Amino acid sequence: MRILGITRRRLKTAAIVTVTGLALAACGSTAATGSAPSSASGGWVAEPGQTRVTASEAPAGSVGSGAQDSSAPEGAQAAGGAVTLITHDSFNVDKQVLADFEKSSGITVTLLAQGDAGAMTNKLVLTKDSPLGDAVYGIDNTFASRALDAGILQPYTSPATAGGSDAFASGDDRLTAVDYGDVCVNVDHTWFTDHKMAEPATFEDLTKTEYKDLLVVESPATSSPGLAFLLGTVAHFGPDGWLNYWQELKDNGVKVTAGWEDAYSVDFSGSSGKGARPLVVSYASSPPYEVADGMTSAPTGALLDTCFRQVEYAGVLTGAKNPAAAQKVVDWLLSDQFQAQIPENMYVYPVDRTVKLPAAWEKYAPVAKDPATVPAADISANREAWVGSWSDLMEG
Repeated sequence: MRILGITRRRLKTAAIVTVTGLALAACGSTAATGSAPSSASGGWVAEPGQTRVTASEAPAGSVGSGAQDSSAPEGAQAAGGAVTLITHDSFNVDKQVLADFEKSSGITVTLLAQGDAGAMTNKLVLTKDSPLGDAVYGIDNTFASRALDAGILQPYTSPATAGGSDAFASGDDRLTAVDYGDVCVNVDHTWFTDHKMAEPATFEDLTKTEYKDLLVVESPATSSPGLAFLLGTVAHFGPDGWLNYWQELKDNGVKVTAGWEDAYSVDFSGSSGKGARPLVVSYASSPPYEVADGMTSAPTGALLDTCFRQVEYAGVLTGAKNPAAAQKVVDWLLSDQFQAQIPENMYVYPVDRTVKLPAAWEKYAPVAKDPATVPAADISANREAWVGSWSDLMEG
């Protein structure tokens, strides 16, 4: 979910951040699974090129100034040190959950956001000889093959994968699944009710004349959910049919934006932006965040027959300065504490099977029963060609 900027998602900064001298440019636009501000949960989300300095951000009683807390276990202090965790822009963590981990492990964590999932992965590939950090979170299955082929990750299998992460394994021990989400077309129920129109349900429905000029999507060249939706059409229509489908969407007035923020928050009629289009590519977990206090039904919903399953991974970077502590950070991302706060803070589904989802999710954000998927090898072999063909058709 992120990727998610791309970044995926979605959120506004709820805590103070310090701009680093890196000021690396982020490609893409925010992609997201929801629209709720992070201040609602007290979490922290980085902006592109920004870093969270633990000493200034941690709540009272947690570690400070990078020093190891005297109350941390002796073994944890010995295995501690500093870790820079590279993330996409949509990474968001409850401040207390992070502070507790730092205190118990003796590890000082610095978060460095590097754009959406695609932009982040590309930067890690370009800087692999002088890595930006020790660990990474947010490489998704649409870009996993690029990361693996470039050799930017080193092998590590967390002992915590048996809690559910192993069910989403990529087949390579350099990637550890942390969360997942379904990219789907979202629909503004209120708009269709007011216009006395039946809602679409399938990919094919979106090309019907009654839905002309109603759909907005993100570019797969600059947006993670945009790429996921493109892959969903490839999976559904096959390598010989997906481009014809996009021609039909183009003829039917589909609007393309650079990223999720513009598509969802500006053009979509069901968001706070109150745009003109009642259909948008977003996430299956977006609808709960449109339910205001006192509502008994969600004003938006996800078309579950248009979904593509995204999985987000973490890993230890090749050339990490502190690989042992980086491994502990990967373990922490699978911990009960971190997994439990994922839905409210990052609006995607945790891989931990024991996490109880928020009540609104059970009602308004069901997981797609049969989401579209594309094998990683096929994505690796064809991604650039598919995006190029799409760009020639839609932007040429």
